[in-house]
Amino acid sequence: MAAAQVAASLTGGPPQEAPRESPLGQGRGFRCLSARLCALHPDDSSSGRTEIHLLFDQLISESYGEGSGVAPEDVSTLLVQACRLVPLSQNHLVSKLSQLIHHLLNTLQVIVDEQNLDFLLAYTISAIQQCSSWTHMQILQALAALVYCNGSKCQKYLPDLLGKSGLLMKLSDLAQSDPEVRRAAIHCMANLCLSVPGQPYLEEPYRNICFQAFLTTLQTPKSSDMDDITFCMLLQNSLKGIQSLLNGGKMKLTQTDELGALLAVLKKTMFHGLPGLNIEMPMVLYPTPLPQYDGRPPVKLQQTESSTSRPAVNKKKKSKVKAKKIQQGEEEEEESSGEREVAPVPGSGRLNPHKGDTQCPSSLGVQSLPLAGSGAAGKDRVSSSFSSSSWKRVSSSESDYSDAEGGMQSKVRSYQAKVRQGALACFLSTIKSIEKKVLYGYWSAFVPDTPELGSPQSVSLMTLTLKDPSPKTRACALQVLSAILEGSKQFLSVAEDTSDHRRAFTPFSVMIASSIKELHRCLLLALVAESSSQTLTQIIKCLANLVSNSPYNRLKLSLLTKVWNQIKPYIRHKDVNVRVCSLTLLGAIVSTHAPLPEVQLLLQQPCSSGLSNSSSATPHLSPPDWWKKAPSGPFLEEAAISSPKVSSEPCWLIRLCISIVVLPKEDSCSGSDAGSAGGSVYEPFPLRLEALQVLAHLARGYFSMTQVYLMELGEVIYKCLGEADPSVQLHGAKLLEELGTGLIQQYKPDSCVAPDQRVPVTLSDRQILCITVLLGLNDSKNRLVKAATSRALGVYVLFPCLRQDVIFVADTANAILMSLQDKSVNVRAKAAWSLGNLTDTLIVNMETPDPSFQEEFSGLLLLKMLQSAIEASKDKDKVKSNAVRSLGNLLHFLRPSHIEKPIFAEIIEEAIQTLISTVLIEAAMKVRWNACYAMGNVFKNPALPLGTAPWTSQAYNALTSVVTSCKNFKVRIRSAAALSIPGKREHYGSVDQYAQIWNALVTALQKSEDTTDFLEFKYSTSLRTQICQALIHLLSLAGASDLSCIRETLDLNGNMVQSYILQFLKSGTERDDTGAPHSPQERDQMVRTALEHISSVQAPAGDTARKAIMGFLEEILTIYLDSSGPQVALLGLTDR
Repeated sequence: MAAAQVAASLTGGPPQEAPRESPLGQGRGFRCLSARLCALHPDDSSSGRTEIHLLFDQLISESYGEGSGVAPEDVSTLLVQACRLVPLSQNHLVSKLSQLIHHLLNTLQVIVDEQNLDFLLAYTISAIQQCSSWTHMQILQALAALVYCNGSKCQKYLPDLLGKSGLLMKLSDLAQSDPEVRRAAIHCMANLCLSVPGQPYLEEPYRNICFQAFLTTLQTPKSSDMDDITFCMLLQNSLKGIQSLLNGGKMKLTQTDELGALLAVLKKTMFHGLPGLNIEMPMVLYPTPLPQYDGRPPVKLQQTESSTSRPAVNKKKKSKVKAKKIQQGEEEEEESSGEREVAPVPGSGRLNPHKGDTQCPSSLGVQSLPLAGSGAAGKDRVSSSFSSSSWKRVSSSESDYSDAEGGMQSKVRSYQAKVRQGALACFLSTIKSIEKKVLYGYWSAFVPDTPELGSPQSVSLMTLTLKDPSPKTRACALQVLSAILEGSKQFLSVAEDTSDHRRAFTPFSVMIASSIKELHRCLLLALVAESSSQTLTQIIKCLANLVSNSPYNRLKLSLLTKVWNQIKPYIRHKDVNVRVCSLTLLGAIVSTHAPLPEVQLLLQQPCSSGLSNSSSATPHLSPPDWWKKAPSGPFLEEAAISSPKVSSEPCWLIRLCISIVVLPKEDSCSGSDAGSAGGSVYEPFPLRLEALQVLAHLARGYFSMTQVYLMELGEVIYKCLGEADPSVQLHGAKLLEELGTGLIQQYKPDSCVAPDQRVPVTLSDRQILCITVLLGLNDSKNRLVKAATSRALGVYVLFPCLRQDVIFVADTANAILMSLQDKSVNVRAKAAWSLGNLTDTLIVNMETPDPSFQEEFSGLLLLKMLQSAIEASKDKDKVKSNAVRSLGNLLHFLRPSHIEKPIFAEIIEEAIQTLISTVLIEAAMKVRWNACYAMGNVFKNPALPLGTAPWTSQAYNALTSVVTSCKNFKVRIRSAAALSIPGKREHYGSVDQYAQIWNALVTALQKSEDTTDFLEFKYSTSLRTQICQALIHLLSLAGASDLSCIRETLDLNGNMVQSYILQFLKSGTERDDTGAPHSPQERDQMVRTALEHISSVQAPAGDTARKAIMGFLEEILTIYLDSSGPQVALLGLTDR
């Protein structure tokens, strides 16, 4: 068929019939040449050598396009045959064969199978050992191509390659005279270190050998006989090798000297070739805090945004670059399009991304912080460490440049930029392989600090961001800075800059605050000056990370205001990724330490405020009031009726986000809308989802402002829940949950919101519709949507107007029970949390005077809930913790009519046994805490046979075991609280059972300070308070037969118990979550009640225990009254 098509085209047939050859036809030339080569036999004659030369040349010159139809096994077979035909004595043929191996494996992206690899490796190693030195360069290239992604299959050859006298060790040594050979040897080592998921890693001794070789190479300055490009490639290969070792996950930098040496060379190489900068670094960086002493106080910067670090001469060049980009519509975002005026190099960024040896692991591979591009093409630029861009292995002879394409100087600058990018990629991998607390010891080496007056700016990552001519390098530096800032909240929380410091030294807190301020200043300068959309995206992401982790409540005002005003214009940037990141940054601002007064003022600004500040830097902006355009139809007509009238815009950001979610997109900003469905009239999905997240942040942190738009937001949620895309449904459900939580917070007893400012909670038709849709979404096949729906239902079931609706509670219960059976742990965890909330509402309804809810609630549904909670209690800890909470509530809710039914008897027994076993198991402390809490709820149900049932002793034994021996003090507190709940003596069972509980509590009191964990020590006071309350409660219920046991304990430990009860009487006035009495009078009254009860007990004649216990309590009261001053003493006399 292919032959007929070719013949037709030669005879003038219509070309459209065969526009493209099939893969079979494309690989025909290779197969013909391969067949000819395989037909040859070893021949040392001159004609035989000539024929082999010609075949090799033809194979190298053959065109191998994408989808060439050449099978990897055919390539391996051909190469093995070629090696059999070429004796090692023929240096020229060996060199040509090496070129063929390198060319075919690179061009066709073939990973050689293990069997053929074994033969080819043996051949190439022998070739290096036997052939002339001038062939070594080509042979090493072939070896690098063979071992790529095959390091785990080269185990038996590693001693020959990496041993003490191994070939690669010799050829990569500093004494190697040929710099190209040395570079190629380092390249081979880097490819050996590249790990493939699912395959064994390089063994540790060889990993360390390679690491030291790479590190030594990076530390060694350029020799006089090495040209700049070769040196750059040598550095690149070394950096790539270290990055591969770190990305494999097995290389751990635990030694301070090892890590310090690596960071030192990374800092040096990340500035390699940067115009106008040449830094000298020590061999090792040591972790140190910021400088501790400074003769001068920190100087307040009075620098305006216009005073940048760039020469003013180049502003015209900047505007010319921008004007050119505007005319072209930014169709192309290459490196040259975003170059800074520091070094305007035409064409320096247009490198073929498929030249791996010269390509920086642009990947910053493992980070997955995408460099936003225009449309789908932008997405494709994000590469990983196994992408095709980093796959290739190319020698220095295969260059992307000719002298006519920019000259040697441009070529050198491009290679130097790739070194900087490689160093930053390696630094990023280093950050991921060490603990953050170790990393922050080197904070001052990479993060800028406010320079002293007259002092130069320190060299840091921000130097690259502000001064590097390559936009790709600037983006890499920002990715590294983002990785450092991510998770830095605890480290940065020490910062403080709320007052002026005039001391002989600068506190560490002030230094960190100074560093935070300088980061804000530099990033905002970079934001205004940046012209590359990809780099702009990284700047905004970095700002969002900084905002999320900075302690603005401890810093002076205006930092957030500057960020806010600078970012507002970018909401309408032409590139959709920039717009998404801008919303992410606004979301970070409204969620950090919310509510902040500064942010509250910013939200109340007029919508045009701040838009003109930096509009010159963003030429693709719409008018500042673009979001005020109202949609047609009834959507905002009803909203306008329901929303209160205000004199000014209450919150422009809410208006903006609502319009992004529900209004059709505008043509002016849809040119680069990646991620939007074909033909969609709305904004791209990423932008709409980010707008929904910002609305959720506002609902969580600034509900008082959000409630003005409650009806509009209800319409938004209704629209989102009705869309087909699961992501939109998910974020709509999350917004619904946040609004519901905000409403509940307003109606809590401790709420500071005035009643007339609260949202009136009455069900409207639309709210009922939203709830109906929410219940329907519980059947969604998307697990994220299902999880969000379950959690939202768990919030809404707490509403006073909904929790009393038996039908709604029953529908919600059935939906939650269905989600508890889901395969996803996340869905089950959310459902268990919601079930806990739902059972909380059962208890609240039970405690109301109206018994109708409890009577109308289905007993069969109650049975199903018990069964599901028991099953969920056997699940993973995140499900189990709320499942046991639910069990306790359900057992508390049971009425005598339920307990009397035989069908309930077995399930009640199983539920209690589940709680008992959960109290005792070595699970997460949150699980055990909830189990003790649930047991306390069980004790509150007077209808259960507590004291007489067989499970009584098991329950008390479990709680007493925990209160005396659990490592976690909060769990001990909860178990002591549970032991103090039963209200009658008979509930504590037999005399022996009562004695066991009493003795366990005394022992627990004695051990309340015994802990090896300092974090637990802070709970010891609360633990003693709860144990004392439990002991006094037991005394107030004691019977005559219990007194002897009590006296025996007091004889042994009376002084200890007395001292702690006195502390209990004098302790603070805050009520904790266990319900301990909070006032001294209440606590005093507890002891008096116990004393009165003991005095009323009818003890047998001759029994002195009662008098001893009374004397013990009277002595406590006397000491307390004497030590508490006249006011308490007077109250005590009055009570008597």
